Amino acid sequence: MADWAIRPAVRADVESVAELRAVVLRADLERLGRYDERRVRQRLRDGFEPGHTWVIEVDGAFAGCVALRPDADARCHWLEHFYLAPGFQGGGIGSGVLGELLERCDRDGVHVVRLNVLRGSPARRLYARHGFTVETGEYEDPVDVFMVREAPGRPRP
Repeated sequence: MADWAIRPAVRADVESVAELRAVVLRADLERLGRYDERRVRQRLRDGFEPGHTWVIEVDGAFAGCVALRPDADARCHWLEHFYLAPGFQGGGIGSGVLGELLERCDRDGVHVVRLNVLRGSPARRLYARHGFTVETGEYEDPVDVFMVREAPGRPRP
């Protein structure tokens, strides 16, 4: 695994993150009939919150990003915008970053972490390896699979 680090995002990171999102999601969005070259970038720009986002760097270079946003109930967070540039995928960086964020959540008393992943995305396997399970009911969607991970030994809020 390459040496990686995460740093807090700043507003100036928005275009790099928007472009990465377009690259990483393109194949899945095209397969689902949802790819729009402008919209894929604009949705990120519209929802970008640097205060809840980290930039992933490998040897000091931009390699990805991830956001962890508290829900209305601070004991629940949403894992969002977890994108790793294709050249860095498959080498354990994503797993390392996700593991570190989940450890932080556990230490900070976050009981539940939720996320959504595009149907058919290989990223779903990464989330399953880290204890996420498919959530049903109000979180069902024809494009996304909603997943949840409860902190070890903690009751669901």
